[in-house]
Amino acid sequence: MNHYPLWKYLLILLVIAVGTIYALPNLYAPDPAVQVSGQSSGADIGEQVIEKMTRSLKDAGIEYFGAEANGESGLIRLKNREQQLPAKRLIQQALGSDYIVALNLAPTTPDWLADLGASPMKLGLDLSGGVHFLLEVNTDEAISARMETMVREARSAMRKEKLRYNSVKLIEKKVIVSTFKTVEERDQANTILRQSFRDLSRQLSEEKGLFVIHSKMSESSIREIEDYALKQNLTTLRNRVNELGVSEPIVQRQGRNRVMVELPGVQDTAEAKRIIGKTANLEFRLEAESDTSANREKFEFNDSSSRRRDAWLEKTVVITGDHVSNAGTGFDESGMPQVDITLDGDGGARMHRVSRKSVGRRLGVLFIEYKTRTEYSTDENGETVATPVRYVEKKIISLASIRSALGVSFRITGLDSPREASELALLLRAGALAAPMYFVEERTIGPSLGAENITLGIKSVTIGMVLVLAFMLIYYRVFGLFANIALAVNLVVLVAVMSMLGATLTLPGIAGIVLTVGMAVDANVLIFSRIKEELTNGLPPQSAINAGYDRAFVSIVDANITTLIVAVILYAIGSGPVQGFAVTLSIGILTSMFTAIVGTRALVNLTYGGRTIKKVWI
Repeated sequence: MNHYPLWKYLLILLVIAVGTIYALPNLYAPDPAVQVSGQSSGADIGEQVIEKMTRSLKDAGIEYFGAEANGESGLIRLKNREQQLPAKRLIQQALGSDYIVALNLAPTTPDWLADLGASPMKLGLDLSGGVHFLLEVNTDEAISARMETMVREARSAMRKEKLRYNSVKLIEKKVIVSTFKTVEERDQANTILRQSFRDLSRQLSEEKGLFVIHSKMSESSIREIEDYALKQNLTTLRNRVNELGVSEPIVQRQGRNRVMVELPGVQDTAEAKRIIGKTANLEFRLEAESDTSANREKFEFNDSSSRRRDAWLEKTVVITGDHVSNAGTGFDESGMPQVDITLDGDGGARMHRVSRKSVGRRLGVLFIEYKTRTEYSTDENGETVATPVRYVEKKIISLASIRSALGVSFRITGLDSPREASELALLLRAGALAAPMYFVEERTIGPSLGAENITLGIKSVTIGMVLVLAFMLIYYRVFGLFANIALAVNLVVLVAVMSMLGATLTLPGIAGIVLTVGMAVDANVLIFSRIKEELTNGLPPQSAINAGYDRAFVSIVDANITTLIVAVILYAIGSGPVQGFAVTLSIGILTSMFTAIVGTRALVNLTYGGRTIKKVWI
């Protein structure tokens, strides 16, 4: 009686060993650091870049250690967290706008733990901080794009009705000005515009012998386009954040044209900034055939021999990245990276219609990025002033001959590296941005509730655990010692499970741990009280111990299952802090049932099982 088979003891030891290993990384605090990566995924971060970074820090007297680079990114660890922002500014000045400089917390987990896949728990913004971005959506560009589309549609509608017009063009990106030689042509055009574009207000006039229609978009239509641009960008950003695998991110609208992004516990902040801030899109255009055509633009292009040269594309866009429904990576026949693209129905129809008439011509894939660089100047007081400058970068990433009519599926080749292919596929898969976005603010977030509250949170766990340990030891004696050992193991396993699952710990999560500490001994209280009751009723100690565990089991399971159901509901319908509390509570319930029932039973069996006893200390 009261004896476990060997495999149960070995299982318990295995759980404790694994729990200890995967909980250990949480004892190693991360180092404040500055991380650098290239604006493009193909940038090489080597010793020269690290040398520029370290020299700028030495000149400013900022202490650092552990400078490292792997070709794709560079990282310098600092001795003081307060020096992160000054170090970031200095490094950005030294490297220029071709590099992204971001604040980071570099892990200090020993290699032997990292090799086992062990990593510390992710901490929420209210504990360890994270990264905060504030982005501004350029809604004027969305309105301008819509107006340019209307210009093309207006010309097409007039040609369809065989109406002659002198010109139809967009003025200052806000007003469509249509000119005609006769009043009859203007009146006919006014009818066409009224029927085709109900959201445009029109004003008729006569200027320099021409009859003119000024068409403007109504305020309600402008607001509708702005709202759509914000909503589409929010959706795209959330998709990109999901691709990054960030736990409990916050992506929400702020004001009329801004978006706030908070990423708790992010390690690779430079990568996050590049992916989130990548205001990129694709345009598919045919190569211009005539050198004298006004309907063409010149762009840079790296040919098959990696030589940079100029190529001319038509201004007319076949389709944009908006029509991409899916994108994945692969390799072509030469082993070079490629992106496999699937278009939606409308995009596939347009591509088929144009490519069918253009077999033998070359189709260019134009990659467009809206970027921000920081320019530094000195003000009248001699202080350095950083000014963000926005610019657009366009380059051809593929220029290939059309061998047959294209459909909904095709591929993009000519990419520099698998990483560039993967990044492009991610951006296309996440969805296109309806309007360009620019970084307005970037900062790391310290504990939002203050260091004092964090200390109090840790104290609450410590004080709660000490009181529980003292009560159990005084009231239940040896059995209380067993419960205390099980409680300590429970906390280790709880932290290990949260670390392995990548759960984010927040202040509400600490509250869940405090509650778990109290609930973890509930099961032992039930069991030990039952054992006392059975001893009082005259049962021998071995029989009383066995009855205590067996008869209290059902009550323990019922009580914990009902609490677990509530925790699951909280997670399902809650958000943010509520979910953090629910996750910690749910894991704590499961681990405490294991340690309180199986763990203490093993200790009791080792101490009292398999021998004759007359009295137990309980």
